[in-house]
Amino acid sequence: MNREARTIVRRAMISEKGTRIREKQNGYLFEVSRAANKIEIKRAIESIFNVKVDSVRTIRVHGKPKRMGRFAGHRPDWKKALVTLKKGQTIELFEQV
Repeated sequence: MNREARTIVRRAMISEKGTRIREKQNGYLFEVSRAANKIEIKRAIESIFNVKVDSVRTIRVHGKPKRMGRFAGHRPDWKKALVTLKKGQTIELFEQV
């Protein structure tokens, strides 16, 4: 399936855990489409940020149940990707934070 790179990568995730991963193993966290596989994620990151990706690890995050007064709801499930870049590669978006 050939999809637009911006529909596969939803947003960059900036957090304390993500900062530690970036410093120690040159890894970056992204929220990605639930239907995307590792190959599609790798191609999308390489085309958007113009970098070389070494590996992609994905995590399916289950949405939590939430209440709003007497109404019970559920947050949606989503997918997280840990993208490790090759030596010497960086993504400028994360370096500015």
